[in-house]
Amino acid sequence: MAISTRDIEHVFERLRSGVVPERGLETFAVGIDRQRTEVHRQLKLAADGEGVFKFLRGGYGCGKTFMSRLAVLDAQAQGFATSFVVVSDNDLHFYKFDDVYRKVVQELGTNSCPRGALSDIIDRWIAKVEDALIAGGADEANEDFDAKVQERMEAELASLTGGKAPEDMARVLRAIFSLKQKGEMPEASALLSWLSGSENVAAGAKKIAGIKGDIGSREALDYLQGILEIVKAAGYKGLVIIIDEAETILRMRHDMRGKSLNGIRQICDAADRFGGLLWVFTGTPEFFDSNRGVAGLQPLHDRIKFDSQGGFVSPRQPQLELKPFDAKRLKEVALKLREIYPTEKKTRLEKKITTEFIERLVANVTSGFRGDVGIVPRQFLRQFVNVLDLASEYEDYDPMTVKGLELKDLNEEELRLQQGKPSYEQEAEDKKGYALVEF
Repeated sequence: MAISTRDIEHVFERLRSGVVPERGLETFAVGIDRQRTEVHRQLKLAADGEGVFKFLRGGYGCGKTFMSRLAVLDAQAQGFATSFVVVSDNDLHFYKFDDVYRKVVQELGTNSCPRGALSDIIDRWIAKVEDALIAGGADEANEDFDAKVQERMEAELASLTGGKAPEDMARVLRAIFSLKQKGEMPEASALLSWLSGSENVAAGAKKIAGIKGDIGSREALDYLQGILEIVKAAGYKGLVIIIDEAETILRMRHDMRGKSLNGIRQICDAADRFGGLLWVFTGTPEFFDSNRGVAGLQPLHDRIKFDSQGGFVSPRQPQLELKPFDAKRLKEVALKLREIYPTEKKTRLEKKITTEFIERLVANVTSGFRGDVGIVPRQFLRQFVNVLDLASEYEDYDPMTVKGLELKDLNEEELRLQQGKPSYEQEAEDKKGYALVEF
């Protein structure tokens, strides 16, 4: 599979830091064909106008973030806009839909604009509105053409959302168009920030559009529907929203956990209202199966429960299972990385980093990690890339002298897993469930 030099460098630079790359993932994706096929099925449903959701289920190190990033690349390649959001217990609470909206819109990306794509999407939509008017006989040279564009924008937004688009959204879009036509870009940018959910827009900019206040939690999903319809009207097949590391919710206070889980439940319940939108949540088995998590909120658990019959699991159920790394899969990844490694000394690299060496290194890892490669595969990949670097840079370097891998720079969650502890501190109220809440 062809990959640009720029993307190759990006892959190895990210792996050196122990971070999942954002591009070039398909070149070393192994062992996930079934899961990727199911994601493609979900994309087809969204492209056909369905509103759908999927939950990626896997333990720490199973590749949930990798699979999510790959889903983003696949979605963009198929003509979707995307948004990749990582759950934080500081500034993203699912019971505050304005938090969710802000994160989603700020992380909007497309094939041509990887991040911060709202302005480009709106411009593409407006261009299509203008083309439709011209095709209908309007003269773009006439003084009233801009006014007709604004009227058509408002009418389209109302029609596409079934009249549910907030009035302030229409006002801001009209103002953004008008300001850009006048060349007043700072003011237009300020209103774009407001439409992205920012709470730090000056009153003067809001006054231009005739609005007050900020986007609140109660109307945030209506704004999201408006953004979704603009995305589709701009020529994209739909929108894919990735919510990564949902298990972060388990570390929140009991009341905040319950409200956040209720928020996810409401998003799932409203999915059919958002035709062309695919939500993808990632979480650990603890998040789904413990009373502290999804199992503690019965309505959500009933909607997305995981079913395994005699070890057979359908990928079409709401939870899509990701299997832990094993020695075979880790070896395949290492071989693919060796193949694409950027060096002019390819022959030297292949002589030093042999299949025998890779097998030995994997064996050392599985032994050092109690036979469980899935605990910290990023540690293996990070240090394997270092071995590739050394073999490429030093003629006298002999990788066969490597005795094994040391656990370095473990994060808090990895340390807890290494010590056999759960990923969060146990609380007495963990056995309790959560009350059903509407927002």
